[in-house]
Amino acid sequence: MTRTHKLVNLAGIGLPVFGLVLAIVLLWERMVGPTELAIMIVGYLLTGFGITVGYHRLFTHRSFETYRPVRYAFAVLGQMAVEGDVVAWVADHRKHHQFSDQDGDPHSPHAGYGNGAFEALKGLWHAHTGWMFSLAGRADKMKYAKDLVDDRGLRLIAKLFLPTVALSLLVPALIGWVLLGGWYGFWAGLIWGGGVRIFLLHHVTFSINSICHFWGGRRFGTPDESRNVWWLSWLSFGESWHNNHHAFPSSAFHGLRKFEVDPGGWVIWTLEKCGLAWRVVRIPPERQARKLAVE
Repeated sequence: MTRTHKLVNLAGIGLPVFGLVLAIVLLWERMVGPTELAIMIVGYLLTGFGITVGYHRLFTHRSFETYRPVRYAFAVLGQMAVEGDVVAWVADHRKHHQFSDQDGDPHSPHAGYGNGAFEALKGLWHAHTGWMFSLAGRADKMKYAKDLVDDRGLRLIAKLFLPTVALSLLVPALIGWVLLGGWYGFWAGLIWGGGVRIFLLHHVTFSINSICHFWGGRRFGTPDESRNVWWLSWLSFGESWHNNHHAFPSSAFHGLRKFEVDPGGWVIWTLEKCGLAWRVVRIPPERQARKLAVE
């Protein structure tokens, strides 16, 4: 991977986030304030945990077990993140692990792309969002997610994806109406709790597909290009400990050391302490030691 390739990818990740921060500064107390940001942050946390704890660790990798109402709640919250229905998302991600960074991986920034800035941009676009607009490489739901297809409740939730998306926009808009008042509050809630929240969560989630596959450290030896990116850990709920995850996909905790920030793991730990999660998969230190990278 060339230095140019890495720098282009890093710029693609950072510039939109920088633009969002700049917009908040410039519009402060005119079109955005503490209430608007609070609506956005709460929505970001709820739907983000729907993705990382629900879609990813619970449904894709079965890192823990929980009661059916909790399962369905995570599925609904995940769909409100607007990243696809729960069955399709899980199927694609399981296929990603089977063919990670090889032909057949639905969203690798490497497979089929060469070196140079233009190739970097193509790979970045594909890994970020382009793969969602193409059927090439997408997973067969019956092959990769039959367990979810066989669950009547999850099958129904998946079919209600579009109404769930509409709900994810309507709820913050109504909260804005109540807290800020009138049509301004409605539109402010819709924009910040809906559009901006979705944009930010999408960008962070898809950064795991792109930047975490060639920028960062490799603690464990894996046959792909998965990397740990510490500075994304807070925003990504711990998903950016990506090399850790690819080394031990079934682990409920992506942060495997005390200083590795993993909010998704904290939620699972809390559920376990409350009796709402069990059979939580943990990777013992001796097993981790056997897989440490030699590079």
